[in-house]
Amino acid sequence: MTTFESTVTITQPVDKIYNFLADMNNHRQLMPAEDISDWQSTYNDASFNLRGMVVLSLKVDSRVENKEVKILPAEKPPFDVELKWVLSSSGNSTEVTFTIAAELNFMMKMAVSGQLKKLAEHETNSLIFLFS
Repeated sequence: MTTFESTVTITQPVDKIYNFLADMNNHRQLMPAEDISDWQSTYNDASFNLRGMVVLSLKVDSRVENKEVKILPAEKPPFDVELKWVLSSSGNSTEVTFTIAAELNFMMKMAVSGQLKKLAEHETNSLIFLFS
């Protein structure tokens, strides 16, 4: 698995950030608007069109209150992928780590690594913006 990770610290209580991330309806706000269309979601899952090329369906696989939200594909994606939000509280702030772990062959790694790293950073930066 190839991993792409972004960590930020947000001056908000862990439960506030966890409750936001635990609800897939909120994840649209974290995505790059120019790359996403046809967003549909519920508390547990979301589907959307990525760059007009592929429809992705994701679902929450597990939640650990105030600690972790793990998201997996609901349908077979072009490659195996796992998204994980890990939270840790330190007083009045919360450290948030977003990890994308993807099973990429050499050609896929060359083609999408930059985009996946950029996506991880975009989502954590969007989270900072939403909670500032």
